[in-house]
Amino acid sequence: MRRRVLIAGMFHETHTFLTERTPWSAFSVRRGNEFFTARGDGSPLAGVLDIADERGWEVVPAIDARATPSGTVEDSAFEQFWSELQYWSVIGDKGESVLSGPIDGIYLVLHGSMATESIRDPETELVRRLQALQGSNQVPIGGVLDLHGNISREFSEATQAFVAYRNNPHTDAYEAARDGARLLDRVMLPGRWPVTLHAVPNIVWPPTGVGTADEPMRVLEALARDIERTHPDIAAVNVFAGYSFADTPDTGVSFTAVTFGDADEARRALQSLCDEATRRREQGNVVPPSLESVLPTIQAEVARGETPVIIVEPSDNIGGGAPGDMTHVFRAFVSHGIGNSAVVIDDAVAVAEVSARPLGWRGSLTFGGRSDPRFDSPVTCDVELLSVSDGQFTLEDRHSHLASMCGVQIDMGPCAVICHAGIRVLLTSRKTPPFDLGQLRSQGIIPESLSVIGVKAAVAHRQAYDPIAKHSHTVNTLGPCTSDLRSLPFEQIRRPIFPLDP
Repeated sequence: MRRRVLIAGMFHETHTFLTERTPWSAFSVRRGNEFFTARGDGSPLAGVLDIADERGWEVVPAIDARATPSGTVEDSAFEQFWSELQYWSVIGDKGESVLSGPIDGIYLVLHGSMATESIRDPETELVRRLQALQGSNQVPIGGVLDLHGNISREFSEATQAFVAYRNNPHTDAYEAARDGARLLDRVMLPGRWPVTLHAVPNIVWPPTGVGTADEPMRVLEALARDIERTHPDIAAVNVFAGYSFADTPDTGVSFTAVTFGDADEARRALQSLCDEATRRREQGNVVPPSLESVLPTIQAEVARGETPVIIVEPSDNIGGGAPGDMTHVFRAFVSHGIGNSAVVIDDAVAVAEVSARPLGWRGSLTFGGRSDPRFDSPVTCDVELLSVSDGQFTLEDRHSHLASMCGVQIDMGPCAVICHAGIRVLLTSRKTPPFDLGQLRSQGIIPESLSVIGVKAAVAHRQAYDPIAKHSHTVNTLGPCTSDLRSLPFEQIRRPIFPLDP
C-alpha cells in the first residue's frame, strides 16, 4: 500500500536581539498543490518531493512558509501557520483537515532556530501539537534541518528521522532533504522504529567560525560521517553549529544521532563529538579585525592589480538576520578613494525616490543606515542613476546557499543602481543575501571586472565569491551580527557556556 505522508514547513532563522518583529506577511507561502511548483528548483522542498515520487508516497501537501532571517516572529504568525496546517484542505475549500485521514509519516522542512514572542522553541511546539492532533506519538516525524539550528533535547527525542545540512555554505540542502526523506521512508517500514539522542558541549560560536571548510566544523563533520560509516545501526549523525543571535535556552552547538541499535553506543559517539568540539572551542570563536586595519592591505592589493578583492562584512550579514543597509563599507570606499567598486544596500525608500528619475539623472540622494540608529545612520551624497529594474533574477548556481532558502527564482524587489565616485551601489527593496553572482550581474554589474566588492555575509557567500576573488578579507564593523558574542545581552541562554563564561 502507498504510504501517506504529510509534508509541511516553517522556515525562519530568528535574530532575537533585533528590535523588529517578523509578521506573517513577511513569509512566502505555498499551500496545497502549490507545493508541486517547487519541483526542480533545487530547494529542500524539491528534494523531498523527488523521494516521494521515487518511493511512491501519497503526498499530503499542507503549507510551507519561509521568510528571510529577521527579528523575533510574531506569535500570531506561528498561530496562523498552525491554523492553516491544521485545517488546509488539499481537496479544495471544503474545510477538511489534512490530518483527518490516516497518516503514515510526517515530513517537516524546518530551520531549527526560530523563535516567537512567547515561544522560544517553536519547532518543538509544532511537533507537540502534531502529536496531540494525531492522538498518538506513533506516527514518525522527520524531515530536514539547517546546520545552524539551535536544537533542543525535547525536539530530538520526540522525532525519528531528521537530517541536517552538512555543508556551510549550504550547497547540500537539496540532498540533505532527500536523505531525510529516505530515512523517514525507512522508519515507516514495519518494525523499524529508531530513537534520536541529543548532546551539547556548552559552546556557542559566531557564524564567522562555522564554515565547514575550516576547523572546527571540518573535523566535526568528518567525525560524524565516520560514525555513520562504522556504526551501521546509526542512520544519521547531525552536527548543529547553532545560531548565536537567538537568545534561547538551546542556543549553541549540539549533536544528534538517529539510531536503530544500541542507544549507549550512540551516546558514546555523541560524547566523542562533544569532546572534540570542546578541545577545539577556541578555533570556532572567530572575531575578525577592524575594517580600518585592513584597508591599507586592500589598497596595496588593488595597486598590484590583484582583483577583485572581497570585503566580507559579517556584522551586517543578511543571511544571519541583519538589515543589509549598513553604510560602513561604502563610507570606507569613499574616504579612501577606492573606486571601481560595488556594494549592495537595502533601502526601499531610496529606490522609490530614484525610480521616478530618468536614467542618467544626477543629484543628491540619501540612502542606507535607516534600520537601527544603534549601528548606523543614512549617508547623503551626489550620485548618478545608472539603472532601475524589477529586481528579479535566476540563480547562476543551483547549489547556492540561497537555493536552500528560496529556490532558484529570486526577487529583490524594485532595484536601482547608482554610482558615486566610481562606487556602484545596488539599492534593493527586499534584503537579499549575496550568495550568487547573478545578483550583481542581473543589474549590469560584472563582479569579475571590479576592484573591490563589499559583501554582507559571514560564510555563505563563499560558494559564489571564492572562485573569482584574488583576495578576501573578513572585517569587523558595527552591526547587529557581531562576531564578538560577549557584547550581546544574553539572558536566556544556558550558562555557563563558552565563550561567554570562563
